[in-house]
This record gives sequence, structure tokens and C-alpha cells, in this order.
Amino acid sequence: MQADEMMRGAPPPAERLVTLANWREHPFSTWGFRNVRQILPTANVARGPSHAPLAYDRRALQSLLFQDLAGQPLNVAQALARTHSNGLLVLHRGRIVEEWYANGLTPEAPHLVFSVTKAVTGAMGGVLAERGLLDPDAPVTRYIPEMAGSVYEDCAVRHLLDMTVGIAFTEDYTDPDGDVARYRLATAWNPPREGAPPADLRAFLRSLTARSGRHGHTFHYVSPNTDVLGWVYERAAGKPYAEILSETVWQPLGAEADAYVTLDPKGSVRAAGGLCMTLRDMARFGEMMRGRGQLQGRAVLPGWWVDDIRGNGDAEAWARGDLTVIFPTARYRSCWYNIDAERGTFAAIGIHGQWIWIDPAAEVVIARVSSQPVAMDLDLDRLWLKGYRAIADQVSGRQL
Repeated sequence: MQADEMMRGAPPPAERLVTLANWREHPFSTWGFRNVRQILPTANVARGPSHAPLAYDRRALQSLLFQDLAGQPLNVAQALARTHSNGLLVLHRGRIVEEWYANGLTPEAPHLVFSVTKAVTGAMGGVLAERGLLDPDAPVTRYIPEMAGSVYEDCAVRHLLDMTVGIAFTEDYTDPDGDVARYRLATAWNPPREGAPPADLRAFLRSLTARSGRHGHTFHYVSPNTDVLGWVYERAAGKPYAEILSETVWQPLGAEADAYVTLDPKGSVRAAGGLCMTLRDMARFGEMMRGRGQLQGRAVLPGWWVDDIRGNGDAEAWARGDLTVIFPTARYRSCWYNIDAERGTFAAIGIHGQWIWIDPAAEVVIARVSSQPVAMDLDLDRLWLKGYRAIADQVSGRQL
């Protein structure tokens, strides 16, 4: 079934109906990921009165060839089709050199970016720290006393930012009865089970008590850590997450469109993965990060916070962690991946194929959104790492 056939009809027939039960399953996800507001409760992230314009410098990138994982040539257009991509935008020195949409996505439509949300959450923490509202080294319980008795009782905000909480939690997106399934029920991303109590994200976060080691020792990817971080921000700033994000990032950035973020039925924000934004604003955000917190003269983040993201992160904690199969020698800092020390590239990454890939040496930012059927498809990630590097080398004219 074609993406543009979803939700057609009055009412749509069952085979075209996107529901809370199937919205993340392919092919329903091609509609679901760009219409999250029609499926889940959300909070608006308001743009400011003016936006930062993006100029164009078009290049012929669709025909650019690179090698797939089997060593066979394919071009960018073929890679986009093979990976269920919905949009691709490439910036070079802040100018659009490629902008492509498919499967019903348009420049005006926000797309769910999953865990790219974490990178936005990590970035906005720098503004709160600069204002003296947030101490990254403070205990979580300074901001959320209710976390006493949970696994977060004796950890610091920095452990949330860097995914080094010593928590026993398995981030398995395929286990129907595992930790992630229970988490999604708590966020109301899945239909409630018959006879179960109403969804409540923060009660779920407080219920996490199992430990797997000491805090700060091992990188262990656990999405609820970033939901706790969003809760810390709300307590620190005295405002809802969506308002904080609008004031600290979205308005100063000069975003072109409002964003929005999903909520549970009690209004708790999904700071780990619920943000929806347009592809252009996704690229603007990446360009701001490439510009050390500034975009077109607009100051967004403190430069020292971006320097810290790019320059720090515990390589030993990463090496002991659970994602070395993807990036053997990476570092993780404030929800960003430093993935290639030689090139200096860093990235924000979400499941189902959401990426902001930044190559400062090549002056290139690539934003991509997708509805890949498998949440964590390592072969497609590896394919696109080759593709991103080929694009950056082509548009920059450098072999890095």
C-alpha cells in the first residue's frame, strides 16, 4: 500500500486506518510519523516572530555514487528509496545544497524524530546551566525529591545527560513484554492493556529501582533517563518542557515552524523521544550546533556547552557500554554521539532512521527522517554513515 493511501476515506477502511495500535508499524508509520498530533496528546513548542532564512546552492547529489555494505555502487537516490526515507536536507556552510521529500512529507509538515529529541534536550540544558538554574553535577533529588527510593536517588544530573546511570533496564524495542513495552504503556504510546491502570510516565520513572552497577561507570542506553532529565528541567526552570524549549532554543534559533512534543494523559512530557519538527528546522538546529551555538548571528546555546559536548564524554565508559557494535570508539556527551574522532563528526540519532549528522571540517550538516520498518537497523545505519561521508566529501570538495 502506498503512503498517500493511508487514512483515505470517510471513514478509512481498516487496511488504511492508522491507530494507536499500529502507528509505528510499517507501512502505517509513513503516515503516523508525520501526523503524531492526530494520534497522541501533544504540547506546542512555539517559534518566534521571525525565522532564520536558508539560502540555496543546489548540487546534483541524487546521482552521487558510493559503495553499499557489499561493496556495490549505489547512488543517493537509490539509498533513499532502499531505506524508506521520507526526507533529506543537506547544508553546506549553512546553504541548502539538497532538499528532498517523499511519502507525503512536505517542507511544512513536522516529522517525529524519536531520540533526536534527546540531543535537543541535552543541548537546551546548556542554557539552563548558563542561567544558573541547573547544576549538572547536582543530585537528581535536589530537583525531584520524589526520586528517593528509586534507582535515581543517588545519581547526578550528569549521569542522566551522559547515559551512565547504573540501572538495570533493557532497551529492546522488539520484546512485547519487556522494559520498553512497559515504558511505552506508561507514555501512552501503546494502547492500554485491559484492566490496567491509566498510563503515568512519572509513576513509571519512580518505579525504576533495579541497579546494574555504580553510576558513572558504564554507558548504558536507557531512554527513561532522558525523561527524568526533562522532569529535572521543569523543576529547575519552573515551567513546562515545551515552554522551556521554545524560550531557550526554538525562538532564538529562528525556527521556521512550531514544533510539538508528545505527552502522557497526565501531561508528562516525552523528553526522550517525542519531539516532532520540520526537516528544515532539524537542519537549522544541526547548523547551530556546527556553529558553536550560533546561527546566522543568533546566539542560541552557550559556546562552552557545545565545546563540552564535542570535547568530552567518557571513552572508557563508552567502551564498557552496549553500543560499541555501532560505534566502536565513540563518546557520548549530553545526549550527543561523538562518532568519529579523526573527522570530528558528531550526531543526533533516533530509531527508525532519524539523523542529524554534522561534519565540522567539511562544513556540512545532514538531516534525514525515515520510516524504516525495523526500529534499530544497524545495516541501514552503517550504509548511511558511508553515504553521509560521501556527500560531505562531494559538497566540500575535500577528501577527509
